[in-house]
Amino acid sequence: MPASATKALRVAVLADSDTRWKWGALTATRVRPGDTEIHLDGYLLRGRATPTARQLQEVGVRADSLREVTAVEFLRAMAGARGEDSYDVLVLALVGGGVQAMLHGLARVWQDVAERPVVVTGYVGVVYEKLADGLLLRHGADLVLANSRQDADRFRAVYEGVGADAAAVTEVALPFLGGAAYAGEPGGGEGPRTVVFAAQPSVPDSRRDRTYLLERLIRHARLHPEREVLLKLRSKPGEHTTHIEELPYQKLVQRADPPPNFRLVYGHMGEVLDRTDLLVTVSSTAALESLHRRIPTVVLSDLGVREALGNHHFVGSGCLASWDQLDAGHRPAPDPEWVARQGVAADGGYETAFDEARERIAALLARPGGLPPLAPYYNLVTAPGYLPGILARHHLAPDGTPLPGAPAADRAPGPVRQVVRRAARGAYRHGVQRVAPVIRRMGEL
Repeated sequence: MPASATKALRVAVLADSDTRWKWGALTATRVRPGDTEIHLDGYLLRGRATPTARQLQEVGVRADSLREVTAVEFLRAMAGARGEDSYDVLVLALVGGGVQAMLHGLARVWQDVAERPVVVTGYVGVVYEKLADGLLLRHGADLVLANSRQDADRFRAVYEGVGADAAAVTEVALPFLGGAAYAGEPGGGEGPRTVVFAAQPSVPDSRRDRTYLLERLIRHARLHPEREVLLKLRSKPGEHTTHIEELPYQKLVQRADPPPNFRLVYGHMGEVLDRTDLLVTVSSTAALESLHRRIPTVVLSDLGVREALGNHHFVGSGCLASWDQLDAGHRPAPDPEWVARQGVAADGGYETAFDEARERIAALLARPGGLPPLAPYYNLVTAPGYLPGILARHHLAPDGTPLPGAPAADRAPGPVRQVVRRAARGAYRHGVQRVAPVIRRMGEL
C-alpha cells in the first residue's frame, strides 16, 4: 500500500542480533522517502544472539513495538498484516541464511497477496568474507543495499557472474555514520589525550592473539600515563552479539595489572568517538565511523594483514600500522580516494548517500498493481542440495511452509517459559565462553 503524505510509512524490521537491529532500525529511518513519518515495528528473531534490553537501549532507536519471535511466528505475523496493518517496507537484518529462509517463507505467505511490502536487506558493515555465499543468500530482496561504491561494484559482479538479476543492488552508506567532525588533538597537537581500542568478539579468535593485543594496549597506557586508554567492548559478560565471543577481554584483563589510565568502556560507539583522539582496531566497522568523522584511525598490522582478520579490507587505506609505530608517535594519514570508495563521505556528501534507495522505494510503492512475487536465485532447480538445509535451520520445508513440529506460539511465553529460556541461553553462553575453550585445550595436549 503506497505511503501518502498523510499516512506514516509502516516499516517492519526483523533482526537476529544487537548489531543487526542497529543496522536495520537505522536503515529504516534513512531510506524513508522524503519527510514521511515512520511507524516502526521491530521483530527479534529468537536465537543465541537475541539482544538484551541493555543492548537494545544502547542502539538509541525507539520502535513503536518490539517483540521476540521464531521464524514461523514472524511469517504468520506477515501473513496477517493486511489492510491498515499492512507494511510498506520490510527490512531483513539477518545473517545470509536467515534472509534466504525468510525470502522463501514470505514468497509462500504472499503468493496470493495483491500488494506486498518492499523487501530490503544488506550488510551490517565491512564485507570481507564469504562474499559470493552471503550475496546469493540475500538475492531475491527488492533492494540489496551496498554500503559503498566498492561494495556495489562487487555485488553486481557476483550476481551477473552467476546469471542472477543484479537490479536490486543499491548503493548507500552505513546508516550509523554521523556525529561531529573531529576538532583536532587538544593542546595544539601534542598527542592524543584519549586512545580507544575497538574490540571485536571474534577477531582475532585465539587466546594468544587476544592476550597479545590486550598486553600491547596496556603497555601503551603505561608508556603514556597522560593519556586515557579505553578498551571499547561490544557486550557485557553473559551477552552475545553477532559473533560468538569465546574469550571475552573482560576475562583476560582479570589476569593483567593495568595502570589507572586504562579502563573498559561500553555504550554507544558514537558517544565514545565524541571524545576519541585516536581510534585503534583490527578490522572493526568502527574504523569507518572514525574515518567519517576524520578522527585519526589505525588498523593494526601486528598479527599480519590477513583475510582471516578482515584487515585486508583496509589495504590501500593508509591506515595500517603496528603498536610499535603507534608507541613511537606515528599517525597514519588516510587515502582520500580509498575513503571515498568506502561510502564514508568525510567530505560532507553523506546526506545524499541514501537518495537512490529512497527513490527506488518510492517508485516500488507507487508501482501499479503491486510488486512481482519474490524470486530468489536459489531454488530447488539452482541449488537442490543446498537450499533445503538452509530452510530447515529455520524450521521451513523446501517450499517455504513450516515443518511439522516447528516452534511457534500464538501467545507470549509465560513466566516459567521465560525463565527456562533465559537459563538455556545462559547455559549456552557459559558453554561457549568457558567449557568449549577448556575442551579445546585438552584436545591439544
